[in-house]
Amino acid sequence: MPDSLPYPIVERSFSSDAGGRKVPLAAWFPVCEGPRPLVLVGHGGSGDKRSDAVTDMIGPLVGRHGFVVAAIDGPVHGERRTQPAAPLEVRDEFRRLWEAGGSVEPMVADWQAAFDTLSELPAIDRSAVGYYGLSMGTAYGLPFLAQAGFIRAAVIGMWGTSRVHSARLVDDARRVQCPTLFSLQWNDEIFTREGQFEVFDALAAADKHMTIYPGGHVNPQGGRLAEIVAFLARQLSA
Repeated sequence: MPDSLPYPIVERSFSSDAGGRKVPLAAWFPVCEGPRPLVLVGHGGSGDKRSDAVTDMIGPLVGRHGFVVAAIDGPVHGERRTQPAAPLEVRDEFRRLWEAGGSVEPMVADWQAAFDTLSELPAIDRSAVGYYGLSMGTAYGLPFLAQAGFIRAAVIGMWGTSRVHSARLVDDARRVQCPTLFSLQWNDEIFTREGQFEVFDALAAADKHMTIYPGGHVNPQGGRLAEIVAFLARQLSA
């Protein structure tokens, strides 16, 4: 990360408990005084809590804006695995798990447990909490947003109703009222535009925006990533 960032960054590892289930948690803190805004980051399928989708946010949000960033491993990802596997194997295992059903509510509970752990720290401003998660980060993040009334702003996208069991996300979206940015890739080869539009249209937030970029199902970079960071920084600094 650039040495010119105004805030030095410290990483800490935690283990939260969700009804007896261990939730691996990593968090990055700026070296500064006072409680800081928190952004919870949900990684994509085949990643983990330290994958690019998460670490790309650390420099801009923690080092530049002085926020805290935290992430947990999704089911069958990262420290939740008993055996290591290649990213594509993990992705396929996640897809089978999603298609089987039953993994959403445990992940919602895991995110709540992670937030409960972090909210006890004096470094966290519990009144300024955001969520960011694309693809699998939306599949599990949107149901969490529907139940977590303390989230002040969210960035989601790259998941829609074209996949099995995803129609429930429309019902979840109808309960999300915080300012929301939906990030869509016009040439996404995994999710249809129409299915993503359906989720966006259902969002109950009065302040909601969709941004569309060319390209396939890939992590944000460049201007797209900068726009996501700017949205979260603006909403949580207000």
